[in-house]
Amino acid sequence: MKQKKIVYVGLAADILHEGHINILKIAKKLGDVTVGLLTDQAIASYKKIPVLNFNQRKVVLKHIKFVKKIIPQHTLDYRHNLKLLRPDFVVHGDDWKTGVQKKTRNQVISTLKKWGGKLIEPKYTKNISSTSIKSKLAELTPSSRVTTLRRILESKKLVRVLECHSPLSGLIAENTKIEKKGRVEEFEAMWSSSLTDSSVKGKPDNQALDFSSRFYSLGDLLDVTTKPLIFDGDNGGRLEHLPFTIRTLERLGVSAIIIEDKIGLKKNSLFADQSGSRQDTVKHFCKKIELIKKTRNSKDFLIGARVESFILGKGLNDAINRAKSYSKSGADLILIHSKEKTPKEIFSFAKIFKKTKEFKPLICVPSTYSSTKESELIKNGFKIVIYANHMLRAAYPGMKSAAEVILRNKRAYELEKRISSVKEIINLIK
Repeated sequence: MKQKKIVYVGLAADILHEGHINILKIAKKLGDVTVGLLTDQAIASYKKIPVLNFNQRKVVLKHIKFVKKIIPQHTLDYRHNLKLLRPDFVVHGDDWKTGVQKKTRNQVISTLKKWGGKLIEPKYTKNISSTSIKSKLAELTPSSRVTTLRRILESKKLVRVLECHSPLSGLIAENTKIEKKGRVEEFEAMWSSSLTDSSVKGKPDNQALDFSSRFYSLGDLLDVTTKPLIFDGDNGGRLEHLPFTIRTLERLGVSAIIIEDKIGLKKNSLFADQSGSRQDTVKHFCKKIELIKKTRNSKDFLIGARVESFILGKGLNDAINRAKSYSKSGADLILIHSKEKTPKEIFSFAKIFKKTKEFKPLICVPSTYSSTKESELIKNGFKIVIYANHMLRAAYPGMKSAAEVILRNKRAYELEKRISSVKEIINLIK
């Protein structure tokens, strides 16, 4: 009996549609179809993580009659799987001749030539894609973001988080993308900062703005965005009130809370003078973490513990001991805070903490050591970077300057070329 040809199809297959079925049907006519199912990590390297995880997508594909076999494809690069299978054909829609996947296409052609394989490119099914379907679904159904952050953490080398103090800044975080070296770069999550929330309301960052007011504004932000959000919970407040805070955050769709181990009247950690600031006892702070763990409905609602030892001059050993204790008590994430101009002390912390059995993913907030590249953070074991106040800091000088220009010229004409058009703002809000 003549052996059937081997046909390879690389798919993300998050939401199957007629375009996928058309590709698989054509592939089946050529031989036995092996689907290289892209892992969550592979998909996250060039676009948002899929709605369905790898195993869920695999179950769906297993029941498609055109598919003979499914193997994981761990990167956007096909070459590893192609060398493993040496297929006679690779089938892919002709939409990858330009854009992010153009380089991948060229690699496939070059690899197939080594054993006489052939690339088949059916015409792309127009006006349909998983991305467009997901976009429409997001408009029609309120989606909970609680589970999303954990999956992004598992899929990305570094999760990039941007401070959002208003629905408008949230829309900027949601929609801002750039293409660099064939990759789409964007912010994966949003940060609700107590500093910027207070500042927008004209109040000092000392918990003068209560949680109820922040929750109200948070609802407006979450109404117009889809990305996961991390909530800056200051020190979490009183133990007796903490369960209500957690339940509200989960109900709103928040993915994580970060609480700091300082007590008393809040003083912003970036102030030079920290006199009067006190650090909580390890025992009491661990009680807060344990209470959040007990209260949360989902394990996907993440608990972040912010270690203030460097801020308060307690040193490296204190920071390590606290991080280990917080981790044991149930913290999912550890934020090591610093106001130094270089990341030297947080890198020293990371080097030691990574070797302990209590290690948890690390968060940094590079407000003062802003020259540090993300590649350095990854190299030193950091998983989340929070740009914690930059949107408000960018807006303030722009608004102040605009007000001064109008006063100086007694009209707005001189300002027009320096500000967004009304059309641009209108088009942002759809």
